Amino acid sequence: MKWTRDARPRRIVVISTGGTIASRWTGSGYAADASGDDVVATASVPDNVEVQVLDLFNVNSSRMTTDRQLTLLRAVHETFEDPGVDGIVVTHGTDTLEESAFFLDLHHSDPRPVVFTGAQRPFGTGDGDGPANLYDALQVAATVHGLGVLVVFDGLVHAARGTVKTKTLDSDPFSDPSGRRVGRLGFGQVDIEREPERPAALPLPLGPAEAGAAVPRVDIVMHHSDGDAVLFDAAVAAGARGIVLVGTGAGNATPETAEAVARAVEQGVHVVLSTRVSSGPVAEVYTGGGAVDLAAAGAVLAGTLRPGQARIALLAALLAAPGTPERRTDLLRGLLEGPVRAEPVLAATH
Repeated sequence: MKWTRDARPRRIVVISTGGTIASRWTGSGYAADASGDDVVATASVPDNVEVQVLDLFNVNSSRMTTDRQLTLLRAVHETFEDPGVDGIVVTHGTDTLEESAFFLDLHHSDPRPVVFTGAQRPFGTGDGDGPANLYDALQVAATVHGLGVLVVFDGLVHAARGTVKTKTLDSDPFSDPSGRRVGRLGFGQVDIEREPERPAALPLPLGPAEAGAAVPRVDIVMHHSDGDAVLFDAAVAAGARGIVLVGTGAGNATPETAEAVARAVEQGVHVVLSTRVSSGPVAEVYTGGGAVDLAAAGAVLAGTLRPGQARIALLAALLAAPGTPERRTDLLRGLLEGPVRAEPVLAATH
């Protein structure tokens, strides 16, 4: 399905958060310091698009935090309170873009699009990819409707859910290893090939000050040869309310790890089982500390979500679902599985 815009002017808000697209040479490496206006000034703007810039923060995305993601989420919702805004583009570093985009998508109920983009080569370089990516993101944000949060890079359109950084330095760093892209751009058109499946949007979470508590700690622990439960137990001791266990294969570890999972779940810690393999689902195939035992110990399988996005789903469930651990687990299963959710009472009301 090809999407083309009519002649009506579109107002797109660019929310700048830093990253390589805003990074300049510091003498020893690159760091984000260019403003959103500076970034937008490097790019052409599609016809009949009016751009407004919001500088939110300016960091390398390896320094992303839940507090910053909550700030970004609120900025998006506040921006869409203006009915004259047609879409939003978020410029973001590629290191954690997959996490921020998925976090916003889990809370996004507005049919107007939010499009994430960035760059693999720094601001102001002769071969920089930021200007072209920004142009494409503006074109998508001014064109599509009802597709949720998207990632646009190197002429390709991806759904937030499932899309991860698969290449460290190449110009097309993002893909969904277990799924298909949403579309592509070319010859002045946006070609949408599929509509992303998404669960019902979560309500906007309370901030830590409003909730009267700190942001919940959610850790990621990876299994490997010689792996034991020491780091997993350390995460529990550090106060983690959630842990993503990154298993081998289809989601496997050891009997000792399964025992540690059972202990953690008994203490009210939520455990999600993902895998270090690049594509395919987590599945209950093996015992001996495999996914069969880990699920029996209380771990919730992540499906095809990779560890970073599995952590975001767990974080969102902890932020959104007060009450019993069982209720949070039910919500978490729905977020991990995708479009099916059995908690209509938690549907967004904003």
